[in-house]
Amino acid sequence: MASATGIPEDINTLREAGEDEPLLGRRGDASQMEGRPLLLNLWIGMCVLAAVVWGAIFSHQLIFFSSHPLLNSAGLLLITQAALILQPTHTPGQKRAGTQAHFIFNLLGISSLLAGLVIIEYNKRGPGHEHFTSPHAILGLLFYISIFLQAVVGFTQYFTPALYGGEDKAKKVWKYHRVGGYVTATVGLATVCAASWTTYSEKFLYIQHWAVIVASVLVLVGLVPRIRLSKLGLRKE
Repeated sequence: MASATGIPEDINTLREAGEDEPLLGRRGDASQMEGRPLLLNLWIGMCVLAAVVWGAIFSHQLIFFSSHPLLNSAGLLLITQAALILQPTHTPGQKRAGTQAHFIFNLLGISSLLAGLVIIEYNKRGPGHEHFTSPHAILGLLFYISIFLQAVVGFTQYFTPALYGGEDKAKKVWKYHRVGGYVTATVGLATVCAASWTTYSEKFLYIQHWAVIVASVLVLVGLVPRIRLSKLGLRKE
């Protein structure tokens, strides 16, 4: 049906809706619709990757070292969900709820990663156990450093903005925190992929390299298109 201007009413409706939520959207325009449950922001891709790793581990006899990949993959799953659950929020209420969920997911994820780090360090105690000799170990170190730096910056920005000279100045660092989060997630996925070439994987778990790589790509496919460029300061709302 056409309006008084001769333009179909459904087109007018789409134009009005486009102010906040385009029908198809431009790259990086994913937004949470008002009233939509926050948990629907989560994406299943990371769960596929975790299923590949956990399925391989639980299909073999569990040993002490088994807890290292279990804890680390769980930690990566949780921090990825922390980013996903916050990404589409844009109204003040959504942002508050998203930030609280983001904090909880990250707290659980980092706790799991810390436990995984303790396991690997305990396993390598004593002579004859070299550190950081494989791509997986080197990437893992970079990932641990990145995620803990991200946690410190994210926590202080939100809860103690005075450290940055006030809330306004703290907000200016948010876009770098977001970019750092995407980089950290990518490094984490690369670490998991590299783990499929470790002795434990190749000689004991027999995890297929292609399965881990494909699952990691699926995670990025679900993560990257929902990046809101305006939140990174690359485009105005």
